[in-house]
Amino acid sequence: MFVGINPSLWTAATGAHFARPGNRFYPALYRGGLVDRRIDASSGMSAADREVMLGAGIGITNVVARATARADELADDELRAGARRLAETVRALAPRVVAVAGITAYRTGFGHPRATVGEQPRDLAGARVWVVPNPSGLNAHETVDTLAEHYREAAVAAGLAVADRRYGGA
Repeated sequence: MFVGINPSLWTAATGAHFARPGNRFYPALYRGGLVDRRIDASSGMSAADREVMLGAGIGITNVVARATARADELADDELRAGARRLAETVRALAPRVVAVAGITAYRTGFGHPRATVGEQPRDLAGARVWVVPNPSGLNAHETVDTLAEHYREAAVAAGLAVADRRYGGA
């Protein structure tokens, strides 16, 4: 289960997670071998794309449901409340791994101020937790390739089948 911080205004308008043009989430999923084709959610998620995601064992949700132009518009209390709601969702759905896309939001929302990117020492309602870099273009020091590596690591830990598109493949 991938967990975004909160929906962008574009995502709210299209009804598709990580939909803003230029967001690197779906290119990184493809490059990391988690999905078998490129997904473009910029005008919404097609039924075929949704099937690709579900067939690959990938679900998506957010820590906070409120849409904003930038995640830094969220209050700390919203992130903490969202983390509690996410724990309830994880308890109900029982994913093997929860990958939270955003270190700052994770540190604040989950109360782990020294957390680093990667697997976390604490689970969330029985699921292993990874913090992965946020795919937003505002996170300029990450590339599609570095995002793909982080996402791939979490997917392998979850037991998902992944193709090897690293090192210049497809």
